Amino acid sequence: MKTAPILRSQTRGSPASAGFGLVELLVAMGLGLMVCGVVVQVLLGEGRSAQNFSRLVRERAYQRRALALIRADLEGGSEVVDAATPLSVDCGVASRKVVLQIKRGDGVITYSVGAAPSGIWRGQVLARCGPAYGLEGRVNPGTTAQSHVVLDGLAAKPPTWATCGGLSDARVLNKSENVAFSACLDPATQLVSMRLVQSFSDGGGPLQWVRSEGVAGAG
Repeated sequence: MKTAPILRSQTRGSPASAGFGLVELLVAMGLGLMVCGVVVQVLLGEGRSAQNFSRLVRERAYQRRALALIRADLEGGSEVVDAATPLSVDCGVASRKVVLQIKRGDGVITYSVGAAPSGIWRGQVLARCGPAYGLEGRVNPGTTAQSHVVLDGLAAKPPTWATCGGLSDARVLNKSENVAFSACLDPATQLVSMRLVQSFSDGGGPLQWVRSEGVAGAG
């Protein structure tokens, strides 16, 4: 006796089990691209922040070194020039503005602010004209005055410095309150208050300011 074959019925899957459709895939891809874009922007922002912080630390260190050099010149000098017209400068200042002049027994040390002497420097510079330092870190007396860039990247339009760093009875030297290197003198004590301002901008981003102040006396 023959038995009838068993027929197995096949049912089609429901739409819910058929997988993602084209619309769903496109939506998922769009969302994935949006998330990737946000992550990239966050990483780029963190990279810029790290770069700005690194520059801030580096430039502040340069400013401290510049102020230390000026402080050493003041301590080795006999008097700060306080005159309506600056004294003549042995090695010239080109188009730079004279801000601070320090008298020594063998001449005058001049600090000026303005255009860089060559294209290797960034923006405006702080330059020193005076006797050179020897290998032992002291000024070589009697040597010919030389001009050297002390710091570059100075701000072209810094904020006005009207307080002289809180130094009482001090007045601004050579109208330098609107210059990136400002100096004030208290004639009674020969104390000099100083300010340095640099500014940087990367790729059209916001302007970054770096500022330092210090006080030193002549003699």
